[in-house]
Amino acid sequence: MLAFRRAVEARDFGRIGELLAEDVVFHSPIAFKPYRGREMLATILNIMPTIFEDFAFQRKIGAETDDDHALVFGARIGELWIQGCDFLHTSNDGLIDELTVMLRPIKAVHAFEEQMRAKFAAAVETAPDKQTAAQ
Repeated sequence: MLAFRRAVEARDFGRIGELLAEDVVFHSPIAFKPYRGREMLATILNIMPTIFEDFAFQRKIGAETDDDHALVFGARIGELWIQGCDFLHTSNDGLIDELTVMLRPIKAVHAFEEQMRAKFAAAVETAPDKQTAAQ
């Protein structure tokens, strides 16, 4: 999962798309149903740096050869500190086929949700294929 971590730290979100399976499943901390597909997850991941400030991974859990990994991170949203964890699963071909994000504390999660919903709606509205992005 070193490639994912390096891409996020470098803010190279275009590179992250190459690390995702076409049918990747994303479990959002603020949505009930999972999002599916590389394009959808790329849209979501490109919004993240516009919300999180001072983002930094704090530790990695799991060996590089494992299929399951966890990356603990911290960031700010305005004056609020937020902590989260990316749980990643890789398929046999080494691509990320599942990503689950968890966040805390609740006050910061609400601030994240407010900003993410507004920015996601704007991104979907401007997507070349609105039908695909809205699913």
